[in-house]
Amino acid sequence: MYFKSFYPYENNDVAVICKEWSGGGGNGEYRVRRQLSVSSDSKLLDEGVREDARVVMRPKRPPRPKSEAFLGPHDHSNRRTKRFSAFGGDSPFGKSEAYIKLEQLGEGSYATVYKGYSNLTQQVVALKEIRLQEEEGAPFTAIREASLLKELKHANIVTLHDIVHTRETLTFVFEFVDTDLSQYMEMHPGGLNRHNVRLFMFQLLRGLAYCHRRRVLHRDVKPQNLLISSHGELKLADFGLARAKSVPSHTYSHEVVTLWYRPPDVLLGSTEYSTSLDMWGVGCIFVEMLCGVPTFPGVRDTNDQLDKIFKVVGTPTEESWGGVSRLPGLRAHVARWGACPARPLAAAFPRLRDAGRDAQRLAAALLQPDPARRLPAPRALAHDYFSPLPARLAHLPDEVSIFTVEGVSLQPED
Repeated sequence: MYFKSFYPYENNDVAVICKEWSGGGGNGEYRVRRQLSVSSDSKLLDEGVREDARVVMRPKRPPRPKSEAFLGPHDHSNRRTKRFSAFGGDSPFGKSEAYIKLEQLGEGSYATVYKGYSNLTQQVVALKEIRLQEEEGAPFTAIREASLLKELKHANIVTLHDIVHTRETLTFVFEFVDTDLSQYMEMHPGGLNRHNVRLFMFQLLRGLAYCHRRRVLHRDVKPQNLLISSHGELKLADFGLARAKSVPSHTYSHEVVTLWYRPPDVLLGSTEYSTSLDMWGVGCIFVEMLCGVPTFPGVRDTNDQLDKIFKVVGTPTEESWGGVSRLPGLRAHVARWGACPARPLAAAFPRLRDAGRDAQRLAAALLQPDPARRLPAPRALAHDYFSPLPARLAHLPDEVSIFTVEGVSLQPED
């Protein structure tokens, strides 16, 4: 599910309380390990985490919020167990009264996003409120996003500050970011300032390289999921479709990535893909930022989308893409739509030609139909296209913004 608004937030850090006994007899010693901000019986937890968590819960009466767990006593006395916040001790985090809704920003099929205010930090935040169904619990996309984001800490990935879990709702508390790339391009039609495109691309690749090093595929790279702050910081958001890619490779659903940014291998029915899935979307966004129009705007269905792509990059053959004939969608598409020769990208997108040879080469390396030939994020960061940027950017710590480097700033859009 996608938000029309620029806040497709739904991810996070949450905390389980684990009890580990280190001795026998009447007195047990325990230590509290902070991981997530919901109790161990919550459906948000990974199965592996839930297996490790052994929490003694109070009886069901009176009912307690899901964000609280109860630790047993240190001895065999009849003293009642103490209630702990999911963030430890009497922490105010994880509590609904810590946040104030200000205005609604967007609404989807199962969640509503609000601009909010944190009484804890005295800062504006984004509140993504997910409505819970008693029989179904939390939506799977929210569970998956929270599970992944607890491991992702990067300047170019949106920060999840808190989770508030009640009987009726699950609220993700995110940092507030001004707009997204889709709205930014709508505010500046006709193509963006080329210097700004270079900065946005570097940040997008930087965030994806970090994810891919941790074997996480975003699987929904599109302008609406790239948040843009007022000073130009780009942040990947909406990890609801993201997956941790394990070894050996598993097969995944091919119904991923919004149609315009979906690579041809997935459109043809491939379910065995890797980080190359995200890189096709990066190429589409790169050309769109420079040209001011969507790169491959399919309007009807998968075949129409493939037709838009093949009219530019050419219909693949076994010579140009080994193994493509085994994909289920190729024969049917060629039988209905025919085959097209490849064209230079600069001929299809004149503004890309104006951006220079390095921009054309980077776009061509990203928009490779064969996923095995598609440029990965770490190599893309080292491309000559980024040579005008300060060399120090390549060595920044993960959580440090590129805008901390002297001389790095957005330029006014024409």
